[in-house]
Amino acid sequence: MSEPALRVDGLAKYFGGLAAVSDVSLELVMGEVHAVIGPNGAGKTTLINLLSGDLVPSSGRVRYEGRDIAGLSADRIARLGIARSYQKTNIFMDFTAFENCRLAAQARSGGLGGFFRPARRYDEVNDRARRALALAGLTAREDVIAAALSHGEQRQLEIAMTLATSPRVLLLDEPLAGMGAEEAQRITALVKRLAADHAVLLVEHDMDAVFSVASRLTVMVNGRVLESGAPEDVRRSKAVQEAYLGDEALL
Repeated sequence: MSEPALRVDGLAKYFGGLAAVSDVSLELVMGEVHAVIGPNGAGKTTLINLLSGDLVPSSGRVRYEGRDIAGLSADRIARLGIARSYQKTNIFMDFTAFENCRLAAQARSGGLGGFFRPARRYDEVNDRARRALALAGLTAREDVIAAALSHGEQRQLEIAMTLATSPRVLLLDEPLAGMGAEEAQRITALVKRLAADHAVLLVEHDMDAVFSVASRLTVMVNGRVLESGAPEDVRRSKAVQEAYLGDEALL
């Protein structure tokens, strides 16, 4: 296996006496999807918040390309090359798809402030935005106002916005939430494509999607890792079946 792009060791987050995440360790490798599953309240979104800098860990280490980034701010982590999506669609509804992506690309570049910025810098940002839309399958929709996009297209746009920041690591928090079967298949195919050039952490409740894209699977319960390994090994785990998936769901 390749050297991990991101390595998590003994990560924990406490809110008073509540351990939302406790002693979690995992690795993200370029070219792979590492899916994290578990019941509601298992700590999955808190884990993503810790990796993205939206929360500061209580303890543990997060190493990205050999550097400990635990406790860095969200904007610094994003500039290093780690991008995330959210459970709820987080886009500018009054802007076009292209304008949304351009704003994300600008953020990675540190903005476009100043009157004497070389013209090529604007071209670079626009090119990054259009490449991101193309990767997400939204080239034909770039001039459409975000509010007029379907729910699935809005989720594609949010992923495109993460891609506009030129990340190496993608943290995707329930990208299939609220989708019908056809839209879910489209996003699942997109995640597969993105895994070729990124290290992907996928939090998702759709088990069909998880088992179709994941190279590695981690199951969390009550903030802790219950099981981690190859999807088929986790599928056969009695502990996982009893705690979360159920025997029939894994047949």
